[in-house]
Amino acid sequence: MFKKNLLLLLGVVILAILPILFLQDAEFGGADGEAEEAITEIAVDYEPWFSAIWEPPSGEIESLLFVLQGVIGALIIGYFIGYMRGKHTKDHAKH
Repeated sequence: MFKKNLLLLLGVVILAILPILFLQDAEFGGADGEAEEAITEIAVDYEPWFSAIWEPPSGEIESLLFVLQGVIGALIIGYFIGYMRGKHTKDHAKH
């Protein structure tokens, strides 16, 4: 089990590093920016009908909040998977 998890972790690290190595001049942006650019290409006079309630003071804080959101989501999913696995193991131990 440890070996399998170690291989999965190694795979994740490789997947994270490969784009950085092979796409050194690439700009990594979010889907929101790409969508806004595509919309303004299609409709030049487009004006958004909604604006954000709160804008983060800088791009770094926006990135931090985005990462924090991802971490919280991963923790919830990981907890749920661990809980279900423990429940499954406990049920099989009874039989």
